[in-house]
Amino acid sequence: MTESVGAETLPIGSWPVPVDGDRIERLLTEILGTHWSSVTVGPLIEGAAWEIRFAEPPKLSMLDGYLTVDTGSWHFHLCVNDHTGAPTPERAMRRRVARAEFYRERGATCLPMSWGLRLWNGHGEQMVTVLFPNPHFDEVGGPLAEPRWERLALWDDLRRRHAKEPACSVST
Repeated sequence: MTESVGAETLPIGSWPVPVDGDRIERLLTEILGTHWSSVTVGPLIEGAAWEIRFAEPPKLSMLDGYLTVDTGSWHFHLCVNDHTGAPTPERAMRRRVARAEFYRERGATCLPMSWGLRLWNGHGEQMVTVLFPNPHFDEVGGPLAEPRWERLALWDDLRRRHAKEPACSVST
């Protein structure tokens, strides 16, 4: 499905990302290692939204399938590759990223769209959402009088390089 926005026609929906091998590890390493200052990360679940911005580049490291994102004063781990330290192979599969998608979705009645990347584990639980620059807001989250569509360049580039064709559409 598409929607006309200004002079642009943009798809609404989701674009699945293959999760086999080290694909998610490489994708997140690129996003958090190179574009850390442009993104917001955290779980976005019903009733809670952690919108974390990095003040400086996080240190990234891998151990037994887990990507550690370390800011110095705090850190988090994401199981993005094969993990051998689980008590059973089933637990290892439950912990690892099993589904990923780039998405574009409409907000509530008067809220603009959001552009992001979501990851789920093998149990269907959301692990993290990466929010990309939004054309409706400036760098510090203030609303813009007119959208700046060039702010979608990072999301567009990563989606084109890493995702498959749209899996589904969000109704308008």
